[in-house]
Amino acid sequence: MATRVEKLTISLPKSLILFADEVANEENISRSKVLSNCLREFAQKRTIKLMEEGYKAMAKEHEQFAEISAEAASEVVPPWD
Repeated sequence: MATRVEKLTISLPKSLILFADEVANEENISRSKVLSNCLREFAQKRTIKLMEEGYKAMAKEHEQFAEISAEAASEVVPPWD
């Protein structure tokens, strides 16, 4: 499936443009592809960060549930000793 491409006009510091051109020449790709790759990588890192935060929040909730469950179980299940 082809990705829909749209034109975008942006302003960047000259140093970033020179860097993008350098990378484009080294990788033998267009400046647009360099910027696209950078944004894609940024989006992936952002998604991973958000997922990590979500998993940490879920782990905390699961730990709290386990503690509550253990307390409730100790009231219902007799000790093994």
